[in-house]
Amino acid sequence: MRYIPHTQEDIQQMLETVGVGSLEELFEEIPKSVRLQRPLDLSAPLSEPELLRHLRSLADRNATPDSMPSFLGGGAYNHFIPAAVDQLISRSEFYTAYTPYQPEISQGTLQAIFEYQTLVCQLTGMDVANASMYDGASACAEAVLMAVRATRRKRVLISEALHPEYRETVATYCRYLDVELVPVPFDASGGTDMSALSSLLDKETAALVVGYPNFFGVVEDLAAQAEVAHGLGARLVAAVQEPIALGLLKSPGELGADIVAGEGQSFGIPVAFGGPYLGFFAARQKDLRTMPGRLVGETLDTRGQRGFVLTLATREQHIRREKATSNICSNEGLCALMATIYLSLMGKSGIREVAVQNFSKAEYAKRAIGALQGFSIPFAGATFNEFVVEAGVEAGAVLERLERQGILGGIALGGYFPEMSNRFLVCVTEQNSRQEIDALVAALAGGEK
Repeated sequence: MRYIPHTQEDIQQMLETVGVGSLEELFEEIPKSVRLQRPLDLSAPLSEPELLRHLRSLADRNATPDSMPSFLGGGAYNHFIPAAVDQLISRSEFYTAYTPYQPEISQGTLQAIFEYQTLVCQLTGMDVANASMYDGASACAEAVLMAVRATRRKRVLISEALHPEYRETVATYCRYLDVELVPVPFDASGGTDMSALSSLLDKETAALVVGYPNFFGVVEDLAAQAEVAHGLGARLVAAVQEPIALGLLKSPGELGADIVAGEGQSFGIPVAFGGPYLGFFAARQKDLRTMPGRLVGETLDTRGQRGFVLTLATREQHIRREKATSNICSNEGLCALMATIYLSLMGKSGIREVAVQNFSKAEYAKRAIGALQGFSIPFAGATFNEFVVEAGVEAGAVLERLERQGILGGIALGGYFPEMSNRFLVCVTEQNSRQEIDALVAALAGGEK
């Protein structure tokens, strides 16, 4: 009975309690036409060793960065994770911790969140950060809503070079909120078109939203964008899908961003087939009271000792829904802890070293691929660790050929941008050796092996 939760006696007792005689009677409200009229097509039962072998054989069919060289990016990145991260978060006081509503018994959890907020502020150059959000896309959407609240305007400009899934999430959040979303095209550099931006900005604009770096890996000119946005009273929202870049680039806050939202998966969180991930969110002090999500503050207790507590709770379930700055009702506490441990272990010099390796290896790959016959680098803008490649044929066919040769070569862009059917996005991190990069270049140059 180890894997069977209910015996026949258990089932009969539950049926009698709800007043029916059989499972068929319990489900009689469901039309027979939509009910399965035969037993489930399950194979014969397996012993535990047999089942484990079967599951391993299924898992071995998945391609991972450990089994194949991977050049996938686009919002999820393969970075080295120190063993200490997993070891420390496995302590029971962390992985069983619940929301710290009662500060008198939650000081450890609250302090960890406070340290996380401090690290996010240092990285982004902003004044205040919240306790984390679900992921980068939802954090970006919350940033748009915050800008609308702060400016009391309803028009938002969004760069078409921002991650397409971030743009879709923003559109979903704003669908019934009477918020006008205006796309801003990108130019030949792969960055937001400044000429188009200047013509679209007006005094009704709440915010301009751009990627830093953007979806194409191009480093946007935040300083110039902040200048034109602020000239008409709009907020600049910088969405950071690859935060390792902040170890090398000037911080968004230093360049004039008003809100910084992004994805923290790169900080010690495995790719893990899509999640859970970590949305980070930071803003200026002037907009503190309109921030979404939880916020941990530092205070003194009755004995004058340093302590931590959830503060400024005009949000989520603490207040009437229509009055709340956000209705996000949790934060990614364990993932935020992973990021805190990772950043603490790496330190300023470590994060910079990782960022330099990402930039340098990507530049090496970009130059080598750009020199191949039949391939080019279409965008002229400076990039961080990913870049767009244009092939002479359909990109999907190129990537399928690479996969047959044991290389995950990148992401086809045709699904996001139909006019880019021949282009794909290549990402290179510190995890990619020179031998792997050379193998990618050779595979692109040589066709089928």
